[in-house]
Amino acid sequence: MRPEVQAFVADGPLPDRDGSEEEIERRDRQLRAIARPVTGEEARALVSCFGPDDCYGIAWSLLHLIESGPNPVLESDPGPDSNEWHQRLHLRAVNGGLIP
Repeated sequence: MRPEVQAFVADGPLPDRDGSEEEIERRDRQLRAIARPVTGEEARALVSCFGPDDCYGIAWSLLHLIESGPNPVLESDPGPDSNEWHQRLHLRAVNGGLIP
């Protein structure tokens, strides 16, 4: 796994909208430092980095980065109680015909 992906994953989930401006900007810079496409291993690790909301759009960038790798990342339905971003990744794979 590339160092920039390891650093992003090591910092954990994205902050929510109440996170500090500095933290949100730092995570955005970290995410933008990751070149596309990601590997399957990197995509699976990045899935753990979704926070509770869209983090001012950064979660969408993370979703698109994950989708730049081999798909699908989430092959089984994550369930109704899972993070909304995990549900969204799975639904996009289903809608894209990647999984039944």
